[in-house]
Amino acid sequence: MNMSTPYDRTQPYNQLPLLPPDNNVIDHEVLLKWGLASRALAELSANILRLPNPTMLVNTISLQEARSSTAIENIFTTEDELYKATSDSSIERNQTPNTKEVLRYREALWTGYQKIKDTKIIDKEVMIKVFQQVKDTTEGIRSPQSFTVINRGNSEYRGGEVIYTPPRGKGIIAEKIDNLVEYLNNQQNFPTDPLLKMAIAHYQFEAIHPFSDGNGRTGRILNLLYLVSQGLISQPVLYLSKYIIENKADYYYSLGAVTQQGSWKKWILFMLSAVEQTSRNTNRMINEIINQMAATLEHGKSELKWYTKEVNEALFYQPYIKQQTLAKVTKTTSRVTLTKYMSELHQAGILFPKKDGKEVYYLNNDLIRILES
Repeated sequence: MNMSTPYDRTQPYNQLPLLPPDNNVIDHEVLLKWGLASRALAELSANILRLPNPTMLVNTISLQEARSSTAIENIFTTEDELYKATSDSSIERNQTPNTKEVLRYREALWTGYQKIKDTKIIDKEVMIKVFQQVKDTTEGIRSPQSFTVINRGNSEYRGGEVIYTPPRGKGIIAEKIDNLVEYLNNQQNFPTDPLLKMAIAHYQFEAIHPFSDGNGRTGRILNLLYLVSQGLISQPVLYLSKYIIENKADYYYSLGAVTQQGSWKKWILFMLSAVEQTSRNTNRMINEIINQMAATLEHGKSELKWYTKEVNEALFYQPYIKQQTLAKVTKTTSRVTLTKYMSELHQAGILFPKKDGKEVYYLNNDLIRILES
């Protein structure tokens, strides 16, 4: 943006500069923070492989990420609702709209992950597919005449006030998205470290605001997918949304500073801090899960003759367990036997029953404690 021209938030930001940023945003402070974030992320990527089944963490962490990311958009649900929903697909018809929104986020993350596993590219097709999954829609890039504006929430000071108007007009959004895709994937023309690219591209995506709704959630999923596509992390388990919620004011202030002042440094430092702190917290969580799994396995084998490593792993795949989970791993079809097993797990203090109407769920309280700490 030409800084001599005052920024008017009520007008479409069609002058949003193409990438890369035209000023030198990489200084000593940024490089120092980049080093810390890169090291923490590399340690996390290696630590994930210590889990007997890395997708186990994707299942649980993605649920927490989905819940926090939707909460940023003021879509709230409880852990209890989510744990029940993921343990029993038959209750889908009874899910609240907010729970469905959160679960769509998780499915969008999985859909995007499957698409980039082979191609290693974040392109327009991936962006649209993730958005469609997030919003349960067939829409694509918003149309040129779409009168989209970003307002303050009604509960905020000066609620309803326009705070940003994204670009619009024939060919404008397409041009900026094409530039964003090229920037992300063409390392020869844009030789920047992928972690820095992720931070820069996240601002650009949110500023373009290519979809009618769900841009925040879509953008946060794309952050994870890009890090995976570039080999910086082996699984999409970086729980960035929690950090953003805890530092929500700084997040939005730093975004706005790029738009209004061309101030990239504060934004990049914020995103690198998010990666560093989230990586360290996730590493702690992995270590706690591994230690708890080992302790539970030892206890389970000492108390129950039929308790095995495979059963133990199944009980840590998700926090709420139903008999079907045990049936799959034990190859047991007898309901009498399964009921006996669940009762014995309760007596051994491994699982705890919780009634919900006619349904009974068994809670792994040790896993819940770790996930919610």
